[in-house]
Amino acid sequence: MNPRRNFLRNAGATALGAAAVSRGALAALPEAASQASPATQPPAAPPSGRPFNPVVTLNGWSLPWRMNQGVKEFHLVAEPVVREFAPGMKARLWGYNGSSPGPTIEAVEGDRVRIFVTNRLPEPTSVHWHGILLPSGMDGVTGLTQGPIAPGKTYVYEFVLSKSGTHMYHPHADEMLQMAMGMMGLFIVHPKDVRQHKVDRDFAFLLAAYDIEPGSATPQVNTMLDFNLWSWNSRVYPGIDPLVARTGDRVRIRVGNLTMTNHPMHLHGHTFEVTGTDGGWVPKSARWPEVTTDVAVGQMRAFEFDAVAGDWAFHCHKSHHTMNAMGHDVPTMIGVDARGVIDKITKLVPDYMHMGDKGMHEMAEMEMPLPDNTLPMMTGTGPFGAVGMGGMFSVLKVRDDVKPGDYRDPGWFKQPPGTGAYEFSGEPAPPVRSPSPKADAGTGTARKPGGHKGHH
Repeated sequence: MNPRRNFLRNAGATALGAAAVSRGALAALPEAASQASPATQPPAAPPSGRPFNPVVTLNGWSLPWRMNQGVKEFHLVAEPVVREFAPGMKARLWGYNGSSPGPTIEAVEGDRVRIFVTNRLPEPTSVHWHGILLPSGMDGVTGLTQGPIAPGKTYVYEFVLSKSGTHMYHPHADEMLQMAMGMMGLFIVHPKDVRQHKVDRDFAFLLAAYDIEPGSATPQVNTMLDFNLWSWNSRVYPGIDPLVARTGDRVRIRVGNLTMTNHPMHLHGHTFEVTGTDGGWVPKSARWPEVTTDVAVGQMRAFEFDAVAGDWAFHCHKSHHTMNAMGHDVPTMIGVDARGVIDKITKLVPDYMHMGDKGMHEMAEMEMPLPDNTLPMMTGTGPFGAVGMGGMFSVLKVRDDVKPGDYRDPGWFKQPPGTGAYEFSGEPAPPVRSPSPKADAGTGTARKPGGHKGHH
């Protein structure tokens, strides 16, 4: 018989038996820990169960558990939450245990887990354990594998973790609304052997997109593509914490994508190897060097590198995804002399600011009036001035003197003499240009048609 099929059949039978025998013992729910802070919580060593090397959830935290007769028990609470995207803006989302995304669940290959899910939302929900091999009845698809978890009710999921890897959880109930409102979380299964796939720093976060109108706080859930906030763990730059490491550390970054488009994740100053997907670990013989890896919708990617000293940009390489509150209907004004029109408008609207006749960088260097609870498109300041980025952007900060287990922001990197770009102070050389082609009788012209005459 197929080993996987045999495992799932046995795991399912055991789970059903446990539920039937110990229903009374399960009456006392595990404590539902809650965390509303958007700061990265340093990882704690596992207090019970098999040992593992914990992950660092960027701007997030890991869910505590209790051991009950050899079973690792967690308690997730689906509920409305308030999430700070960056200082100056908060959103009303749905999440788990006080945060969105919900807390990271960490367990070990071979663990039996029992996860209680309590619904404090105004509508039914469920939880799907994305990428985890388990019995069909534990898969969390409302109407197909289980009944809906009604408001005020608690469901129990129980299964054995058959392999290690990087996974996530999210609803399969009214998922267009519930996922658009921020219901998601990471599920990390560590190897049984703590020496296997070991790294010095192990970061993890989820990509999510929201459409929140300026001045409002609740996402537009029917948006399909035109999002204006692109986030890592429901934070946008400059609200995303830096990823801190020591020079020479072996660093792993795990990224999961629950947006409506792909994201080419690009790290400056390093080459890395993709070492894992949501399907498992990539054998060493199948890896190759990269500086950008594309994370498609519904995928997980883990990649590893050896840290090099410096401050290194880390971002999605889709340019609109490194901006906040992006207005997609703003016209391009590059090269347009609008001074006369602007003078007339400012007499009527004193606070009016026109958009970029010489480009958009000026918008990052000046303050302009914004509705309450709205972030500027480009914000954040570095040691040399405005960074001019937002959204899916942060900084990998690598230093020689960072101690193991220390994830505090070390400040800006002090560039050694002779290693920084500088302004040229000599006389500029005259430009040398090749001759431009000139139009002639054979050059095509475009003309807007005046009607449909002659069309057949």
